[in-house]
Amino acid sequence: MRIEVRRTGGFAGIERRAEVDTAALADASVWHALVEAALAEAAPAEAAPVGAALVEAARSGPGGGPSRMPDGFSYEITVDGRTVRCAEPHLTGAQRELASRVLREGA
Repeated sequence: MRIEVRRTGGFAGIERRAEVDTAALADASVWHALVEAALAEAAPAEAAPVGAALVEAARSGPGGGPSRMPDGFSYEITVDGRTVRCAEPHLTGAQRELASRVLREGA
């Protein structure tokens, strides 16, 4: 399973990318469980196949007003052809953990 994370935004607006291929990892089952939780927690509007028009759910929050944190990070998580976009402060625990782990341990 290939997991790619792209983080944008923040104070400096610097983009950061990393990916992990779980095929040869000893803890692949842990990664797979984390991926399943992160994708399952995504709202339908947040998920789209790669190549489709992606919906940025973080652009508006409840009531249609802006919901992104000023200088907050936005994430694009792609796993085997499925992409989820999410942004602070609306990341779920699993999405935050997956993104952090890929950015920390990925190449």
